[in-house]
Amino acid sequence: MEAPTRQAEPSLNAASLSKAYGGNTVLHNVSLTFRRGEVHALIGENGAGKSTFMKILGGYIQPSGGGLSMDGQPIYFSGPRAAEALGVVLVHQEILLAPHLTIAENIFLGRELHGRLLTDDAAMRAQSSALLASLGSQLDPRKTVETLSIAERQIVQIARALSGHHRFVIFDEPTAALTPFESETLFAVITKLRQQNVGIIYISHRLDEVKRLADVVSVLRDGQLVHSGPAKGLSPTDMAHLMVGRPLGDLYPAKANSENAERVLDVQDLTVAGRVHNASFDLRHGEVLGFAGLIGAGRTELFEGLFGLRKASGRVDCAGHKGGVFSTVNEAAAQGLAYVTEDRKGKGLLLEKPLAQNLTLARLQQFTRFGVIDTTQENAALDSAVARFDIRTPRKDIDAGRLSGGNQQKLLLAKTLLSDPNIIVIDEPTRGVDIGAKQQIYKLIAQMAHEGKSIIVISSEMQELIGLAHRIVVMRQGMVAGVLTGASINERAIVTLATGAHKAAA
Repeated sequence: MEAPTRQAEPSLNAASLSKAYGGNTVLHNVSLTFRRGEVHALIGENGAGKSTFMKILGGYIQPSGGGLSMDGQPIYFSGPRAAEALGVVLVHQEILLAPHLTIAENIFLGRELHGRLLTDDAAMRAQSSALLASLGSQLDPRKTVETLSIAERQIVQIARALSGHHRFVIFDEPTAALTPFESETLFAVITKLRQQNVGIIYISHRLDEVKRLADVVSVLRDGQLVHSGPAKGLSPTDMAHLMVGRPLGDLYPAKANSENAERVLDVQDLTVAGRVHNASFDLRHGEVLGFAGLIGAGRTELFEGLFGLRKASGRVDCAGHKGGVFSTVNEAAAQGLAYVTEDRKGKGLLLEKPLAQNLTLARLQQFTRFGVIDTTQENAALDSAVARFDIRTPRKDIDAGRLSGGNQQKLLLAKTLLSDPNIIVIDEPTRGVDIGAKQQIYKLIAQMAHEGKSIIVISSEMQELIGLAHRIVVMRQGMVAGVLTGASINERAIVTLATGAHKAAA
């Protein structure tokens, strides 16, 4: 992105912001100036203090020290409504929508449009459609949020943020749930906002996006500001080094050879009504099989159908099962299959429960004697998981919600692998995870493949699939569009199949 031709205006200033919880200081005297008409990227590892800093700017929490000013005048945000009144809007990474309300009702929740007597539903639907269209989405504003995918909910959340007064928009991992194709539309929206003199704070672990969009890059490490300056001249590798404070080696480990390995899973004509149509694929011993596609392509729904989480039909053959799809997750688990959900906060972990309870919840029979949980055995399992998966936590008795995103993901992986499955499906393995944790997760996936586990990775990041997978299945509109192997695995080939460009050319 080219730098502004005019001088960007000072807009929002953070002076010596600090935040402590009890005796634990998570933000140390951070001072930054954000300007209108400028994209200012804020990066750092999980737990570096980005979320705390962002929530102070958005009025969600109060600093323990320091303060804010806007256009030279001191300001105080008593809450997010106060921040929004001055045009500071936060687009959360976490989905904060009312699931039982419609898209339009969520977009205008708390600031409904009114007619003479009642809310003007038609006007809210029309404006919602226009907002969604600007984000490249054709979602029906009458649909309820609970029927949407994670990616679709993120688009609605962005639309809600942009529906009100905004001088400053804070994007927290906005593309974490989006494929590169949907991300392009968001980038165009950010460019337009910037041209309209809106200030952008952009928080992302995708450093190629940061390089592309940012005018300024600031780096937090362990709650302290370690770098702030022009993005020009900083490579993604430079940024990663600043984030972790050490050089990073190769991001993707070497792939185990699985070309002639035996087939361990064969899925034929799997169908989920309205979502997936006659999808067929196979998986080999020690293989990492990738699944790519646009939002709505049916990747997640395919495997939810396979594991009995959605009503589905088709044939599934593996070592101990030959017949229809599994009726429950437990039935699949009994045949050595495990599924790591893409929604770790909503479906994967109990955020208000301790780490040990989260780890052992799905395998309680292993830790129960005479109807009582053996806490000694449970704590020993947690010690082993913390060491194996490098789960970084100040204490082992805290709730899962206190962990950073990357460490929550590692806890979820540890929970899933506690049953020692032979076939593991991981949906979005590094969503919202920093570069250091990504490297650890990639190493773990490769190690499991070397040990003979067979792994399916569903990911919206093409480079992630290219770096990890032996083969890539590309889905489009609920169907398998093609399978890429060897030298044919590249971004252009994935995009061509995912968008149907090969059919258009033909």
